[in-house]
Parts: sequence; structure tokens; C-alpha cells
Amino acid sequence: MNGLILAAGRGSRLGAQTSDKPKCMTRLAGKPMLAWILESLHSSGIHDIGLVRGYLGHTLPSEGLIYFENTRWAETNMVYSLCCASSWLEKDTTVISYSDIVYPAATAKIISSAQGDIVISYNTEWLEIWQARFDNPFDDAETFIFNEEGLLIEIGGKPTHLDQVQGQYMGLLKITPEGWRKISDYLQTLEPAFVDKLDVTRLLNGLIASGIHIHTVAVKGEWYEVDNENDLRVCEQLIDEGKSWIPAPAK
Repeated sequence: MNGLILAAGRGSRLGAQTSDKPKCMTRLAGKPMLAWILESLHSSGIHDIGLVRGYLGHTLPSEGLIYFENTRWAETNMVYSLCCASSWLEKDTTVISYSDIVYPAATAKIISSAQGDIVISYNTEWLEIWQARFDNPFDDAETFIFNEEGLLIEIGGKPTHLDQVQGQYMGLLKITPEGWRKISDYLQTLEPAFVDKLDVTRLLNGLIASGIHIHTVAVKGEWYEVDNENDLRVCEQLIDEGKSWIPAPAK
């Protein structure tokens, strides 16, 4: 099983933090977020790890990773970056991670052992996390609904009540070669310009509408998503208070 990190975009919402480095190199508790991701993937038993790079990709570590290039990072979205690693995805089962999330090894183990050709993880304790990040959690929360079989029905909409949010998508997926074939076949039905701008959430909804099963797996526990400088402050505070699997850095 391989790991793949999607890290081509700039992460402009982090402001000055990404003026001279990719978003995944933003430091959290004394280490770049990329280092925490790699540590978790390696500790879960995933050793071959690729990274799709773009913005300031030349500044990333030169060893320990297999790089895929998104030379069009400024004009494309995550699904295009995913396609840049098609040579891996069509051959081996791959755990795919966004580069602006941090999670313990146990979470990587859960997604890697889940059954299904296309699997996404969701956090069951999302509300507590969102309450720390936002004055009104529903300003940013998205719909996440699955059926009794654990198959995704809806994702990414604007919820009007709590029943529409059974969890929050974490930015972690697992795709088998057969799952990637289904995704590739679906993408072939779309205009290239549309694929360029396609994010993963809209891809998942499109797959659902096409009758392709998206399996879900629950994760209970810590997980950080760093979209902006406020998120970074919230994470650092939780770590400093000892409310994290990440140890507080020595002062």
C-alpha cells in the first residue's frame, strides 16, 4: 500500500506563512505539518509515499519521497493533482492525504484497513473541533450523510440542521486500482476545463450521482485541519494545553 500527499496549492489563506514555502511546510508544534503527516503514515505501516507538488515545490525535502509534478498548480484544483499521480493509483492501493491536515498514526491505520474500492474517513467529534475554530460552527460545516450500509449519500452541501452532519470529511481517502479505474472512467465523461477546477468533494458527489459506491469509515478522536492562521493558533493552543497526541514543544 502506498501513501500520497496532495500538496500542490499555495494555501493563500495562511497569508505570510506561505510566502516562501508550500503550505505543508507551515510549522506546527515545532515541526512542519508535512513531518507530522509522514510520521503518522510511516507509523501506520505505509512506507512508500508520494507527494504531488507545485507551488515552490523545489523547497520540499529532497529525500524520502517520490514526487509527482503539477506544473499547472495555479490554475487547477485537487482532482487534477490526483490525476498527476495516476501511474501510482492505477497499480497499487493508495491512502491519499491532504497536506493541511494532521492526525495520529491510528487514524491512518483505520483508513488503510477499511474495506471498499473508494473509502473516505469522517470525524465523529467534528462539532467540538468546529466550535474551537469558528464562532458559529455551521458557517463552515458541510453536509455529510451516509446510509445504513455506510455508503455516502451526500457531502459538501450547506446544512440547515444537525441531522445533516453525521460527521465531517477529514481529507483522507483510500483508493484501490479498481476504484481509480471507476474514477478515471467518470472523469473521462467531463470536459477537461471542468476537471481542472474540480475539488474532491464535488468529485465524490459526481461519483455518487453516477451510481459509484463511496464507503465511509468513522474516526473518533483528534485531527487538525489548518486552513488559516486562526486554525494554526487553535491547534497550537490545544497542544500547549496538553489536549493533543502531539507533545508540546520544549520552551
